[in-house]
Amino acid sequence: MSTKNWVWIAALAVAVVGGYFAWQKLANEGLPAGIASGNGRIEATEIDISTKTAGRIQEILVNEGAFVKAGEVLARMDTEQLDASLRQAEAQLRRAAIGIDTANSLVKQREAEQQAAIAVVTQREAESDAAAIKYARSMMLLKQNTISQQILDDDKAAAAAARATVAAAQAQLAAAEAAIAAAQAQVVDAEAAVDSAKAQIESIKADLADSVLTSPRDGRVQYRVAQPGEVLAAGGRVLNIVDLSDVYMTFFLPTEQAGKVAYNADVRIVLDAAPSLIIPAKVSYVAAVAQFTPKTVETHEERQKLMFRIKAQIPQELLRKYIDFVKTGLPGMAYVKLDPQAQWPANVAGAPVQ
Repeated sequence: MSTKNWVWIAALAVAVVGGYFAWQKLANEGLPAGIASGNGRIEATEIDISTKTAGRIQEILVNEGAFVKAGEVLARMDTEQLDASLRQAEAQLRRAAIGIDTANSLVKQREAEQQAAIAVVTQREAESDAAAIKYARSMMLLKQNTISQQILDDDKAAAAAARATVAAAQAQLAAAEAAIAAAQAQVVDAEAAVDSAKAQIESIKADLADSVLTSPRDGRVQYRVAQPGEVLAAGGRVLNIVDLSDVYMTFFLPTEQAGKVAYNADVRIVLDAAPSLIIPAKVSYVAAVAQFTPKTVETHEERQKLMFRIKAQIPQELLRKYIDFVKTGLPGMAYVKLDPQAQWPANVAGAPVQ
């Protein structure tokens, strides 16, 4: 691009910016002291209606421009795969529940075996005690030459065998106790499987609920971003709606006036489409950073060229009353009180819409 063309572009940009500031100055001429005005446009908070999980759109129940209520069903996703997963999880839950009953039965069986082992140990200890007593008596009788050495040896062997049977019975008891612990662990494992299956069912049901896309607020459908039959990734946008309970006008004021704007200051809005209606509003936001910034702000004159964004919020009570007539994008003028005691200009001095 030639140097000449660049000069023309620069000149055009200067003319546009200069024209805006000149228009802003003219727009505020003739206003009472303590009143400022700015050109703006009605806006509202936008909400994307999106999918939580990946899937195919089964149906969309609203068209662009339709008014929707909070909780109204807007679209449904295909849930065939989720339905199958739910049936599978419910089958796993039934299987896990049976596993708990089986494990509890096994615990009871092992406890019965433990009681039997305790009885055997008691019996073997009694036999061992009897054998030990008989052996001791035989030793005394042998000293008196009442019995033979063979009988003593037989009683000694019997006592030793009885002690061995006690040890074997105690080992069986220990094994039974270990079996009980293992069976109880199976119960815990089966209960965990039940909890896992229940959690999986809850997760699938949550996904099924999220497959029905509902409106979080009262609003109007602005765009149908996707169409039935399309496959979307998780977080894929289906619809875009505007929240008609959060409607405002954005306008701009220069540094000197923006610095005097107080939060909750009174605003009057006049739309181009309905110049006879005066819409009340309140200042809800003043930008902390200028939106139009010259290259340098070293002089007072340049600082006055800084423009700050102001947001005038329309009361929710008024929006609810006229919600069927609320439209975004409408241009108009906003008049704001820099001084609470200032008088409104003639064109907005009448009673506002109630």
